[in-house]
Amino acid sequence: MSDLADLEQGLGRFLGERAGETVRVSNLVGSTAGARRTNVLFDADLPDGPRRLVATILPTMDIQINPITAEAAVRGLAERYGVPVPHLRGVTNDSSYVGGPFFVSDCVEGETIPRRVLRLVHDREIGERVARQLGAALGRLHAIPTSEAPAELVGDDVADPAEQALAGVEESIRTLVPDRPAFAFGFAWLERHLPPPPDRRTIVHTDARNGNLIVDADGLQALLDWEGAMRSGDPMQDLAWPALRMWRFRYDDREIGGFAGREPYIEGYVSAGGTFDADRFHWWKTLGTLRWGLGLAGQAEAHLDGRFRSVVMAASGRRVPELEWDLLMLVRP
Repeated sequence: MSDLADLEQGLGRFLGERAGETVRVSNLVGSTAGARRTNVLFDADLPDGPRRLVATILPTMDIQINPITAEAAVRGLAERYGVPVPHLRGVTNDSSYVGGPFFVSDCVEGETIPRRVLRLVHDREIGERVARQLGAALGRLHAIPTSEAPAELVGDDVADPAEQALAGVEESIRTLVPDRPAFAFGFAWLERHLPPPPDRRTIVHTDARNGNLIVDADGLQALLDWEGAMRSGDPMQDLAWPALRMWRFRYDDREIGGFAGREPYIEGYVSAGGTFDADRFHWWKTLGTLRWGLGLAGQAEAHLDGRFRSVVMAASGRRVPELEWDLLMLVRP
């Protein structure tokens, strides 16, 4: 549903049904939300007062990783444990309101576009603060007992996370990039250095990197995009993902998202109860680089075969060679 009048009516009906009274919705504005989902900012006159809200809409249920209700539930759980997230106002799988499943959250002010985030961070000289805050947010997330994870959330409580991830990578290499030797070489390195199962499994966000953060002049305000969260994983998987070179946006000397080096990030993580393992961190950083290269190849394929037409998805394929280079730099002797 792309017509703003229909969106306004649908969002007002959804919020009104939840409130038990008429809710007026106005001032709808589209916002950047990556390749897969749509964000719409709007004002709503709620029973507890006027609010600036944001609706996150899936154009089709075919692209969801977790059920949207499970995504909303794990985000609410994280909020209760002190992880900074936008407060959730409601969620539904019913497509009759706005043309697809969606949830509504409070709008959190700040920057989300990575280059704007980095410009703000470096102008204010708060890079180490943001890195430390991100580490602490992940530490709080990993402190949540997995027994409290939403039942619908994806994730295997039994399988070894690294072994399971590597098996998925092998299949993707065979189907997506069978003729790319850099991926095969990286996979062989990962096989040889496969770590043992982690001492402790945790809920993992899986995509806590620059681009999925809201940052203002005071630092990190919210962690976004919980669509790929898992109920049980290796905490080093989460910790390593923001360290990929792809998320530094030309600030290659600042390992964590282009914000700062590793030290304040790990300090923040440990201060929130996390335990750092450098070898496992490097293994997951290498695997993450390989997986993101495969992910970009998969996005390009989804555009080309018509499953999800998008210029963003199409352009993803152009970046695959960058990930091959990054991968080779991580596994070189």
